[in-house]
Amino acid sequence: MTARTALIYSPDCGSYCYGTDHPFKVQRYKLAYELIHAYGLTCLPDVSVCRCGTITDEQLLTFHSHDYLARLKEFSAAEESRADFRFGLGDTENPIFKGVYDWACMGTAGTLEGARLIVEEGYKAAFNLAGGWHHAHRSKASGFSYLNDAAVAINYLLAQGKRVVYLDLDAHHGDGVQEAFYENDQVLTISLHQSGIYFFPGTGFEEEIGTGAGTGYTVNVPLLEHTDDAIYMKAFDEVAFPLIAAFDPDVLVTQMGADTFRTDPLTKLEITTHAYSYIVKKLKALQIPWLAVGGGGYDNMNVARAWTIVWAVMNGKDLAPSLPGPFVEMIRQMGFPHRMLLDAMHWAEDDDRNRALDAVERTIAKVRKSIFPVIIGPYGQTSGK
Repeated sequence: MTARTALIYSPDCGSYCYGTDHPFKVQRYKLAYELIHAYGLTCLPDVSVCRCGTITDEQLLTFHSHDYLARLKEFSAAEESRADFRFGLGDTENPIFKGVYDWACMGTAGTLEGARLIVEEGYKAAFNLAGGWHHAHRSKASGFSYLNDAAVAINYLLAQGKRVVYLDLDAHHGDGVQEAFYENDQVLTISLHQSGIYFFPGTGFEEEIGTGAGTGYTVNVPLLEHTDDAIYMKAFDEVAFPLIAAFDPDVLVTQMGADTFRTDPLTKLEITTHAYSYIVKKLKALQIPWLAVGGGGYDNMNVARAWTIVWAVMNGKDLAPSLPGPFVEMIRQMGFPHRMLLDAMHWAEDDDRNRALDAVERTIAKVRKSIFPVIIGPYGQTSGK
């Protein structure tokens, strides 16, 4: 059987707007898709490009509350501005705009469709560019996220009898997904993120390890400012990778946020495509059915580059280092420079880098003590299957 892959993308993703002053720009999806297409990665023999599809209330209710969905629908249809801070709706972070419910459903439906393609049609990998809304809670919007696509898709996978690893590589902690499965031993959640000490959402510390049956199945690796490629890869290699391999899931779900990059205006990590590519290639080597979703990233050109890397690796293709000519012309007409800088902005002083390295080594030691005995048995055997 061929290793079929699905890229999930709808041009309709660009039909909505959070506001001209909001840091989240829907333009990222068109940029990512057009760069993937320019590299010839949409017309490979075993590649399908799929629309996001639709989603039902019943499917959304596997995670979200009825009251929250009703209010989100009501506000989405209203002609005037609305707000209800009990549900996190209508503030500067999570604005209400016409069709916001349809917008949120589109991304969630895309992730659910990716999960379905893997389970029901035998696809080896699927990537929903418009997914990754990991801050949405059961009854509250948060962090630009209105519906939690990963939680809904993972609940579908659980209903199909699948065990899941959820790996979150966004610079912000995946708090909404952690909340969804904090008591569940069939989902191993792992989040590598900038420390929440002074950073949104203020969660994701080493001591958050799950509760009840889920104790030991929540893993957090908070990273200090100025964590660079070498430190980031160390965290992945010494925590995430061995846990994923030991848990041996039926499906790997990854949130591929690109706001870890050095140029990102909202974060203070120092990651480049070197570490990003390294991790994506190691995930591919696991040969686990793989559902990837987008996520954060506020340097839109580098989001496009990052997600093109993900799709290329999923399909076993190498990318030429120079951007394709048609893409360069397109972005020039849009007002972007044709060179995308990954090594600009904030650099780490030696003292800052040493603090970040010391911190990650302490975190690794804590996780090995609290998590590894649960997931990895005394002889290296999984405690799950």
